[in-house]
Amino acid sequence: METDLPLIAGLVIAGFSVPSILSAFSERRPPRASVVTILIAIGLIAYAVMMKPSGYRIDEIPDAFFRVLGRLL
Repeated sequence: METDLPLIAGLVIAGFSVPSILSAFSERRPPRASVVTILIAIGLIAYAVMMKPSGYRIDEIPDAFFRVLGRLL
């Protein structure tokens, strides 16, 4: 349960960085900030997967998302 938050945070950060990457490429500039946010997202996801002994399956991610959302609200 304590690894759900870094997993979801990493997925959300990765999702938000996609438009930034596309914007940088469309304007022909280097996506420096986007690369940093992707690296942060990868680090958070890797941390969550390594700290949970059984790992995460794809079908567990929505449950983890709603557990995190339920804890926050």
